[in-house]
Amino acid sequence: MSLTDLAATIAARAGADPDTSWTARLLADPDKAAEKFGEESGEAIIEAVKDDPARLTSEAADALYHLLVMCAARGVTLSDIETELASRQMQGGIEEKARR
Repeated sequence: MSLTDLAATIAARAGADPDTSWTARLLADPDKAAEKFGEESGEAIIEAVKDDPARLTSEAADALYHLLVMCAARGVTLSDIETELASRQMQGGIEEKARR
């Protein structure tokens, strides 16, 4: 599954019943979506430090899902994120950070 496919699945679940869809439940509660992203990103960090590629892959997938849900819950799309990344493409990382 690509990130585009994942974002489309998340968008499609926005109208689902929060009692039967975890994604719909998180989309209806942006604070909970943010909390879950924080939790999953922390778990990915732990697996990176442990140097466990298989577990890191799993936790990174969870973190990406929860990142996209958190953003969608606040009206930020994958396309918005890609546009922001494209605007930074021609800058070096140090230069980009200095401009923020």
